[in-house]
Amino acid sequence: MNEKSEYQRIMAIDFGLKRIGIALSDPMQIISYPFITLANDNKFWSKFLPIIKEKNVTKIILGLPLKEDGSEYDLTKLVNEFKSKIEKKTNIKVLVRDERYTSSIAQSNLLISINKKSRRKDKSIIDQSAAAIILEDYLKEIKRK
Repeated sequence: MNEKSEYQRIMAIDFGLKRIGIALSDPMQIISYPFITLANDNKFWSKFLPIIKEKNVTKIILGLPLKEDGSEYDLTKLVNEFKSKIEKKTNIKVLVRDERYTSSIAQSNLLISINKKSRRKDKSIIDQSAAAIILEDYLKEIKRK
């Protein structure tokens, strides 16, 4: 049996107006790792959709930006529109998850793990690391069930 039919990955997305961070689970859906950051531009879908197929993604977790009190930002509406587009283009159900603090946690983790100052300030690394945190939280939650 080939890997594509045997293993299925979960993807997490940290949506931004300029960049979209993507993380993936391992094929056994145990750990998450930062994968790639794509520009949020007119080439996004042509780069994003092949990843879904190549990595055999069967579930997508999308970070939902919420204010401290749980209310929505203007960006929250755009994320929900993005969710609908993903579902329409991939036929994969997208789950939304509260993403409060993921970018700041990712930035703190990078300060600890990356020595080179220029790499720590690379926002694309922060975006994919934030997506990995969203996915890690989701994987922990489903393990508890």
